[in-house]
Amino acid sequence: MTAVTDQDPTEHTDQPDDHARKSDARKADDRKADDREADARTADARSADAREAYAREAYARKAVPGGDSTRGAPDGERAARTDSASTEVWDDGLIARRVNETAEGDRFPMTDNRSAVPSTVIPLVYEGPLRSRLEALHELVGLSRTRLDSRTLSEAGRVLDEASARRRLSGQHTVVAIAGATGSGKSQLFNALAGVTISETGVRRPTTAAPIACSWSDGGAGLIERLGIPPRLRRRPLLSGGGESPLRGLVLIDLPDHDSAAVQHRLHVDRILALVDAVIWVVDPEKYADAVLHERYLRPMAAHAEVMFVVLNQIDRLPGEAAEQVLDDLRRLLDEDGIALGEYGEPGTTVLALSALTGDGVGELREALGQFVSDRGAANRRISADVDIAAARLWPVYATQRRTGLSEQAREEFSDRLADAVGATAAGEAAERAWLRNANRACGTPWLRLWRWYQDRGEPTTGRLPSRTQADEEATARQRVEQAVRTVADRASAGLPAPWAQAVREAAVRGSQGLPEALDELTVRAGVPAGRPPRPGWWPVAVLVQASMTILQFLGGLWLLGQIIGVMAPNLGVPVLLMVIGIVGGPLIEWSCRMAARGPARRYGLEAERRLREAAAGCGRARVLDPVAAELLRYREVREQYGRVVGTGR
Repeated sequence: MTAVTDQDPTEHTDQPDDHARKSDARKADDRKADDREADARTADARSADAREAYAREAYARKAVPGGDSTRGAPDGERAARTDSASTEVWDDGLIARRVNETAEGDRFPMTDNRSAVPSTVIPLVYEGPLRSRLEALHELVGLSRTRLDSRTLSEAGRVLDEASARRRLSGQHTVVAIAGATGSGKSQLFNALAGVTISETGVRRPTTAAPIACSWSDGGAGLIERLGIPPRLRRRPLLSGGGESPLRGLVLIDLPDHDSAAVQHRLHVDRILALVDAVIWVVDPEKYADAVLHERYLRPMAAHAEVMFVVLNQIDRLPGEAAEQVLDDLRRLLDEDGIALGEYGEPGTTVLALSALTGDGVGELREALGQFVSDRGAANRRISADVDIAAARLWPVYATQRRTGLSEQAREEFSDRLADAVGATAAGEAAERAWLRNANRACGTPWLRLWRWYQDRGEPTTGRLPSRTQADEEATARQRVEQAVRTVADRASAGLPAPWAQAVREAAVRGSQGLPEALDELTVRAGVPAGRPPRPGWWPVAVLVQASMTILQFLGGLWLLGQIIGVMAPNLGVPVLLMVIGIVGGPLIEWSCRMAARGPARRYGLEAERRLREAAAGCGRARVLDPVAAELLRYREVREQYGRVVGTGR
């Protein structure tokens, strides 16, 4: 490879006069060459490049309806894109101009001499499983926005945004970044792969101040613009011969040092590493075990093992078998970082040793890169790894190891607690007693009813326990309702991740507001009906028979009275028999009616209790259980979507 300098190699062999004449002739030839190059560039821009720019703009308008192709790009990029109409101009940098100025004779050109071939950018197509995972992640984020904070969902949102942006760009290109520490020789490797000095190298640190792009084929301008690299920092490699380059489709990015003292350089590295399809990490024998490299970059990017290369550079500085020893130790460190190594045909990180200075091992890296780029799968694998990382970060807020939800037993217990709060059992018992009391009044003997009335009237009020006030009963009922709500909320949220458990509890608390008052209204409407309980069909017969017994007593008594005063003939047998039948038959009929009334009274009380229980359960279900069930259903939906995101389908 011939070094590119500003000095003319013929200056030290000419005399002053000859030098002046040759310099004038050379300047004239340069002007003619520049004119020819300008004419050719103008013609190409009007034909091939203009058509390519129009195709890209048309596709961008189709992919983003109503959108501006320059929207979201940095100001410098937007201006560059507008000025150049999205055409790829690669020879506008300082180094390229130096090469073009001396591109005569046997010197090789910096840019490809082939004319631009009009081509339409073919967008990236995500494979079936990855497309399904991205759709599930989109649904997951949508369902979770009102339950999780934006910081928790930020990584997932970023992955979706970047996946959408990458999908609209070329799927025939693979963007690979070369990253490394200060003095690792990454710029030297960048130049070795390009076949020409593109990125400056030297002992000054840091040498690379801004990322530089080199593309092996047309159509990758959108990818480079996405990285924020201006046109003045875009280059073309040296393509030897007339055949197609094995690296066709590669867009190589030389990054600043990740450990640079300049903060802006590190920001460039972090920003671009999040956008490229693959990374080549360049390490040297001195810093390959640097803690900053492993803890800040390699370990967090362990999921991206399939789109990473780790290159041990400067092996020419290691004597004997030291290179193999360092390489083995590097593999050990990568394994400790959790990075899968692509050995024995297994997918993973490719680890190589080379010397960018002597070229030893560069061909092997170029061959591996060529195979990697020709597969056209790096972008899919990179996005898939990003989804894996986002899913791993969301694990604590979606995953649970136990069965969640409300069991039927918990629902029944909640209904029972509400029924107790409204006094459903007491109301049923009261209804039963009312039915029995009504039966006793209808079928009891008049003498017994009179005696009970007299006892109730004459019983003193002193010494009785004071009954509970209505305020105390309402306070107790409210406490029971609150306890029932807390219990069902705790059972429903048991085992859920913290955000969803909190959402379930909040839904239960919202539903409990106004629940005691609603239960009171239901108690009035669904309690024991006003008035007397309904009477069965046999009651009139019992009343008639009881009246007959009373009449028999009166007849027997009058008959005896008539005999005593001499109005009627003496005959004690008949009147006494009538009185005995009336006296014995009345209580017997009352007892029989009481026994017969127990069944209907019990059914009447149970019916009153059932109505009140169902009313309380319906109110509690509408106000508490349904909102809680809705939150649990939402969690099950997001859990299902999360299963699709992680690829389990659960």
